[in-house]
Amino acid sequence: MTDREKTPAPPPRWFVRSVWTGHRLLFRATGRGLSRPRPGDRMGMLRLRVQGRRTGRERAVILGYHLDGDSYVTLAMNGWAEADPAWWLNLRAHPRAEVDTLDGTFGVVGREAAGEERERLWRRFDDYRGWGDIDAFSARRPHTPVVVLDRR
Repeated sequence: MTDREKTPAPPPRWFVRSVWTGHRLLFRATGRGLSRPRPGDRMGMLRLRVQGRRTGRERAVILGYHLDGDSYVTLAMNGWAEADPAWWLNLRAHPRAEVDTLDGTFGVVGREAAGEERERLWRRFDDYRGWGDIDAFSARRPHTPVVVLDRR
């Protein structure tokens, strides 16, 4: 049995996509759906707005995050599917973006954490509920980037 076969299966793709769609609709209809992270409890939710790498049009996605100082930290995981999420591909092409949080809108520059910083930030995801078993789920993917959104 391979390591991939030993890891728990992520939620079905139809379920993940339904939750994403519902969350975006809730935000559009009510302006609600964003939250602050609470260490020892839930992850926060922010809205990332980034320029599309092909169209140049603004694209928006709601992401879970935790804070590292003034920086927002998230995972480019695409519901734990193997492919990278489109927002991450767009952010790599156009690192300057905007985040909407309960505390306001901020300009950010996105980057992938590496080395010791990545390991330190990865461990911090365990302080928040809502991610699932990131060690087990990430074993199903070739690589799961830890994305840092530094305020500009």
